[in-house]
Amino acid sequence: MITFPRIALIVLASAAVFATGCSKKPKRPDPSATVMGQSGTGGLNATDLGTFGNTQLEDPNSLLSGREGVIEDENTIRGLLQPVYFAFNQSAISATERTKLQAAQAYLNENPQHNLLLEGHCDWRGTAEYNLGLGDRRANSALQYLTSLGVDTARLQTLSKGDLEAVENADEATMSNDRRVELVILKN
Repeated sequence: MITFPRIALIVLASAAVFATGCSKKPKRPDPSATVMGQSGTGGLNATDLGTFGNTQLEDPNSLLSGREGVIEDENTIRGLLQPVYFAFNQSAISATERTKLQAAQAYLNENPQHNLLLEGHCDWRGTAEYNLGLGDRRANSALQYLTSLGVDTARLQTLSKGDLEAVENADEATMSNDRRVELVILKN
């Protein structure tokens, strides 16, 4: 015969197994927390970007990639300008990456016949929809930075590829390379 203490013991043991045996799903980041940095306002976050308008690049051509790895066809040039990298789940441009966009601005100033495609990428983590949005925020962050440097918005286009080209289940170094905005030169 089952007594009340045995039933209570079975219920408590089952509750303990259930509580410790079930793993929690990881909490998804709030998309509004990544819009143009942590401000969520859609504008540049001054604390994230500092005084970039006063920063002068000594030799913008020093940040242009060498001819090795450059892919050129009749419409585009890929690999000439270095990609801008981002921290996990972030769309704010770090101080170390701003010089790459300043080099892009210098290139556009020297080559008025070319335009620029800002291609936003993410690592494999997150849903496809979330990563497309994050890639778009990253590309638009680069666009806004370039326009603040004086580049005409008519010469800039954005495209989000999200995690379409990301390596799934990659190590941290590979994922760091997947979190970027590619600067693709468009020939007119």
